[in-house]
Amino acid sequence: MARAMFEYTKTILDKVSFDAVLFCKEVKKALTRLLPHEIEELKIWIVSLTKQNPELNQCLIYLN
Repeated sequence: MARAMFEYTKTILDKVSFDAVLFCKEVKKALTRLLPHEIEELKIWIVSLTKQNPELNQCLIYLN
């Protein structure tokens, strides 16, 4: 079940990646819902996404 939440989170983040404010809000929500090892995977995924969408870089502060 937890893995499903991780995949769902990635889907949501991908869909809201057009808006940095919305993306940051969803990142904060994800950090409260995911397991620690999933958060590490999410960090890697978000870093690769921000390379394609540099305007999302401001959301990286929540991942530290």
